[in-house]
Amino acid sequence: MTNIPEIYGCMVFNDAVMRQRLPRDVYKSLTYTIQTGKTIDVSIANVVANAMKDWAVEKGATHYTHWFQPLTSVTAEKHDSFISPIGGDKVVMDFSGKELIKGESDASSFPSGGLRETCNARGYTAWDPSSYAFIKDNTLYIPTVFCSYTGDALDTKTPLLRSMDAISEQALRILALFGDTATSRVVTSVGAEQEYFLINKELFDKREDLLYTGRTLFGVSAPKSQQLEDHYYAPLKTKISQFMQELDMELWKLGIASKTKHNEVAPSQHELAPIYVTTNVAVDQNLIVMETIKKVAERHGMVALLHEKPYAGINGSGKHNNWSLGTDTGKNLLSAGKNPASNTQFLLFLAAIIKAVDDYQDLLRLSVATPGNDHRLGADEAPPAIVSMFLGDELEELIDAIVGDIDYTDKAKRTMDLGVPSVPTFRYDSTDRNRTSPFAFTGNKFEFRMVGSSQNLSLPNIVINTAVAKSLKDFADALADEGDLECAARELIKRTFKEHKRIIFNGNGYSDKWPVEADKRGLLNFKTSVDAFHCLTDPKNVELFTQFGIMSSVELCAREEILFENYSKVIDIEAKTMVDMVHKKIIPAIERYVAHLTGVAKDKLEVFGAAAPVSLERRLIGELSLLADTAYDTAEKLKSAAALADGEQDCKISAFAYKNKVIPLMIGLRSAVDRAETMIPSNIWPLPCYGDMTLKQ
Repeated sequence: MTNIPEIYGCMVFNDAVMRQRLPRDVYKSLTYTIQTGKTIDVSIANVVANAMKDWAVEKGATHYTHWFQPLTSVTAEKHDSFISPIGGDKVVMDFSGKELIKGESDASSFPSGGLRETCNARGYTAWDPSSYAFIKDNTLYIPTVFCSYTGDALDTKTPLLRSMDAISEQALRILALFGDTATSRVVTSVGAEQEYFLINKELFDKREDLLYTGRTLFGVSAPKSQQLEDHYYAPLKTKISQFMQELDMELWKLGIASKTKHNEVAPSQHELAPIYVTTNVAVDQNLIVMETIKKVAERHGMVALLHEKPYAGINGSGKHNNWSLGTDTGKNLLSAGKNPASNTQFLLFLAAIIKAVDDYQDLLRLSVATPGNDHRLGADEAPPAIVSMFLGDELEELIDAIVGDIDYTDKAKRTMDLGVPSVPTFRYDSTDRNRTSPFAFTGNKFEFRMVGSSQNLSLPNIVINTAVAKSLKDFADALADEGDLECAARELIKRTFKEHKRIIFNGNGYSDKWPVEADKRGLLNFKTSVDAFHCLTDPKNVELFTQFGIMSSVELCAREEILFENYSKVIDIEAKTMVDMVHKKIIPAIERYVAHLTGVAKDKLEVFGAAAPVSLERRLIGELSLLADTAYDTAEKLKSAAALADGEQDCKISAFAYKNKVIPLMIGLRSAVDRAETMIPSNIWPLPCYGDMTLKQ
């Protein structure tokens, strides 16, 4: 039996390894940087690099890589070996502090939004000491940031780290007002629940749409899908259990505390949830989780689908971003305590978050805006695209009391008694959970449920951190010179709740009445990604990011351009894939079946003459021929519309052309093809059906 504590983190250059292998002064200097976010002393780099190399080589590593997060949906890495010639035919394994601190990559070959021309290629990767190095595939992975030769951030991690510093600085100002001198840093933490689908590889290989786009562009629902709700938390199939066991083991070796695993609602859908860690580490670990899920699935003859909506008509996949705020002394600043009504500090932080979500609801929506998430938001258990907050009955009643100057009595803790003597009683939570809420308070944290399953978590957390930092700054500025802090803070809390109460909604986000009510409240409703992208360069948002040094106006404009361009590219790939599948697979299959039916009709006529019962064949031939014509004509229109959209020089005009012109044709083409699928035998239809893909594991 495997000794889990013994293997946990065995492939990570973590605190225990550093304590063992580094000189005491070097260890103290490095851990100080990790704990406080302060600048690292470069003089220790050579010592750290040598210790890293020795440890990695002992673990079987032959190469190292600066691992970074460019402005794509994936990570990037360039591998260099440790070998260094020493003359003759001999080499030594060597790794210097210079190589640890800085690497170089071709910055022009990654998305830059015009920040880099093709002829200006130099870019730098720089070590992020706050995220532990680790070994994977015989390579030492060094988490890094990525910037251009001119110093512009070309990655997602750099602004994330800046946002963490910003919220820490402003939160410390608030704590100081309340007399907290022990806290030296406030830390945001994240627990990222990851949903995904699994499909047998032999079926995946027969689906060109899954291969190129990650989702099925054609396909009708199986007779049995998730209607019976019998897959959620169901016993794991043997093959899935074996996959999950190996997945846990691989993640544990990398120091990722994979805690929970289960079947999700949709057939062949599953979920993994880790324990909370510091936000930038959580982002790094989630990227590793996604990659590891894919690799382990392959070893078990399966393919992991991380797309938000691989199958139409059943649950999509999200990534619940559980966000909390705490001190380096171990205090959770979102813990209400036994008497929330009298906990002024908690109420002030709560008010700051409510203000942040209301003031920057556009940015929160933007942070989850992807073509894949457009298929998911508002459908099949995903929250709607309208940003709102769920606080639960207890906190909402408290807020109402504060705003209305009404006396509030803290709720007594209720006990659940099921009336079965052998079942122990237990306490209720203070609030229920609202699965339709985009931003829900769940006890001592907020769960941002809008994030898509394939997304990098950086942007959502950059937005949350920076928006809350802005609220905290406003509060700290307002309270700085107040003599009676308690009275002034209470008045500020009351005013904030009153001004921003519109963002709080505890009801059913799926209700048809909610969009109407949200509109009355003045809440935004960006139904698609394209509608939201422009928010990044809205003047108030540029002011937010530049005020705290998170991103410059130039970096924001570049990212907006990348968002529009990526949207167009994704839809263009999907459109081209549909056209290709229709021409090469769908229409030939329809024609084969029509030919078969024609032959059957001819045989009947030869046997029975004019009285032959061929009405069924005639009807099928007629409808299928019409569907084939429709599919062909629509595919040609789709091809032309995509070409026109692709030809637009302005990235925004191009993206809206894909949204308004191309996608409706894609929907029409799918409708015709899906109808044909229902009429053609499975031995002739060229694609695995939904039932095979979702139920056969």
